[in-house]
Amino acid sequence: MEQEGTVLKELTLGQMLDESIAAHPDNEAVVYVDRDFRLSYAQLGELVDQLAKGLMALGVEKGEKVAIWATNVPHWVALQFATAKIGAILLTVNTNYKHDELAYLLRQSEAENIFIIDGYKDNDYVQTLYDLLPELKQQERSNFHSKEFPNLKRVFFLGQEKHRGMYSLGELLDLSRQTPLEDYLSRQESLDPREVVNMQYTSGTTGFPKGVMLTHYNLTNNGFWIGENQLLTEKDRLCIPVPLFHCFGCVLGVLAAVSHSSTMVILEEFNPLLAMTSVHAERCTALYGVPTMFIAILEHSFFNTFDYSSLRTGIMAGSPCPKKVMQQVIEKMNMKDVTIVYGLTETSPGMTQTRTNDSIEKRVETVGRAMPAVEVKVADSETGEEVPCGTQGEVCCRGYNVMKGYYKMPEATAKSIDKDGWLHSGDLGTMDEEGYLTITGRLKDMIIRGGENIYPREIEEFLYEMEGIYDVQVVGVPSEKYGEEVGAFVIMKPDFNYAPEDIRDFCRGRIARYKIPKYIDFVNSFDMTASGKVQKYKLREKAAQIFTTG
Repeated sequence: MEQEGTVLKELTLGQMLDESIAAHPDNEAVVYVDRDFRLSYAQLGELVDQLAKGLMALGVEKGEKVAIWATNVPHWVALQFATAKIGAILLTVNTNYKHDELAYLLRQSEAENIFIIDGYKDNDYVQTLYDLLPELKQQERSNFHSKEFPNLKRVFFLGQEKHRGMYSLGELLDLSRQTPLEDYLSRQESLDPREVVNMQYTSGTTGFPKGVMLTHYNLTNNGFWIGENQLLTEKDRLCIPVPLFHCFGCVLGVLAAVSHSSTMVILEEFNPLLAMTSVHAERCTALYGVPTMFIAILEHSFFNTFDYSSLRTGIMAGSPCPKKVMQQVIEKMNMKDVTIVYGLTETSPGMTQTRTNDSIEKRVETVGRAMPAVEVKVADSETGEEVPCGTQGEVCCRGYNVMKGYYKMPEATAKSIDKDGWLHSGDLGTMDEEGYLTITGRLKDMIIRGGENIYPREIEEFLYEMEGIYDVQVVGVPSEKYGEEVGAFVIMKPDFNYAPEDIRDFCRGRIARYKIPKYIDFVNSFDMTASGKVQKYKLREKAAQIFTTG
């Protein structure tokens, strides 16, 4: 289904920001309730220009990747636009990544730059960088070269503190004076909206993360229509407690807001009490979150202490929403216009969205209709032919929002996008006569834990490195709290006698905590097909029976 007559914008992200600054310079752009940090759109523009010119002064060229490994810190949004204005590619890094995952990402992406903060939870980012890049303490910053990561040129610390080998935020801002205005303007004039501006890593059935290349054209239009479908204006104040490294944060959040000159009230990380405080203190009109976030707010002991009367809309996405939760969000939090969005990183990410006037049934039982100027169909996974209404098939998408491809993975790109331009999601669904899509399952075996996508093959490949493991299969285990948890069935080699905690100890510090199997069962064999393939559906059935979930 597709909406006709939609006009798409040929704008860079920088031009989108400039339009909003020109229209509403004094409107608040970025607000943090828990600290003294407020920027108007005019002030955000000035900060963006400073960062952009500082990067140019250090020699950051058009097309260079600039990784950011950080929580939703105050300069995140400014950096998103600063990199865009100089034609660099923002490479967002999952804050839960550990040593091995970051090493893979830096190597595969050929990233030239990385911004980091101190760390997150039990993960020391500064020490991880020194472990990966021992040369940081040995070489001059201006002539840095890593043996293991030959493309990497610069490391930045998103703060005022000085760390050996790294440029601090203050130094970067000071360097902006060295870039002539004409050079900066010339760089912006050289940009094309169809060029790549963002890369986000997502895994697939192979288990190896792939860099999704997204263009200005992909993102400016998707962000704009996400906002339009919520009826956002410059008077709206959007509370963003979801991670900015996800499309949920940096597109559905930032770009939907900026394209409408709306105010962004940002949380450095999700905290239900701070989310409620932000909505109450800033009179937020919109709130984002995965269902588990809304549940945490609704069930909080201080819930009734706060005023939600200013709320109107927002987005719930990431995993299916229980009908009871949706009803409570509408009734108790006043979010009568709350919407559901479905999509993939590969579709920028919005593919379908419910509208503000849709019934609660449509908002719970479906993921909405196709976004404007986007085609969505349910197809036979073998032939690619569209199936009749109500028939299950693979969800496919075609339009301006489809990624440019996976970075340096042409075969994977060709498997994902067919010769007619349809992107194959790997998700199963049905569509009704009105074009509303319902997701019914997955062709691939992805696990969704609290909105985080987890790919079994990636964890299996990692666990195969453990000396005593002969074979391992990872599946999703139903969980009331998170939707799914990670479960592992392990066959050990002779003479090894591991306990579940030994497996978890091997994982700690090397892969993200949410990927570490919560449930582990040691078995002697797996059920196989006649052709020798493991019957994962049987393992999922077994996991649901033997593991206690909560």
